[in-house]
Amino acid sequence: MTSKVSGGDRPPRDGTRVAVLGLGNVLMRDDALGPYVICLLASRYDFPPAVSLQDLGTPGLDLHPHLEGPDVVIIVDTVRAEGPAGELRLYRRDEILRHPPPQRVSPHDPGLKEALLGLEFAGRGPREVLLVGVIPEDTGYGIGLTPQVREALTGVGAAVLEELNRLGHPVREAQTAREPDLWWERDPGAPRP
Repeated sequence: MTSKVSGGDRPPRDGTRVAVLGLGNVLMRDDALGPYVICLLASRYDFPPAVSLQDLGTPGLDLHPHLEGPDVVIIVDTVRAEGPAGELRLYRRDEILRHPPPQRVSPHDPGLKEALLGLEFAGRGPREVLLVGVIPEDTGYGIGLTPQVREALTGVGAAVLEELNRLGHPVREAQTAREPDLWWERDPGAPRP
């Protein structure tokens, strides 16, 4: 599922377009980090027209078109790394591409390295990339983040906002914050907010 949550069509004066992309499967516990963060940010902040927020779900090898248009991409996802569950990790493009792409375990793996390398080879990739990641505790089937990853949400959101500010796209708190639409956690019979 791909859903564009926020953003606009007018480029900023300097022409820089930024895409904040949430990756993950909402039915696999901590793997839902990306969709959670996109929903939380969209419900609490107003973003400038040059910044788009998108929950991409699990695009697999279809990640290319989402990386091709923007000048800068901020990706939010869980990461495989040594360390305690819930630990925040930030990776720039060079760090992401430092090692060859790993063997794909499933067709839902994001294929981030492959997409970046392919677009770079074609001269159409983003100028800058930041991966805001969290080490997961549990990515088995189930709904809801583990406590360790849920506690990391504030830090993940702050890292995204700090990067947008660094890029010259400051974000304002929404005048009327609303509850995030975490539809996957809702009782199927409950009314939609």
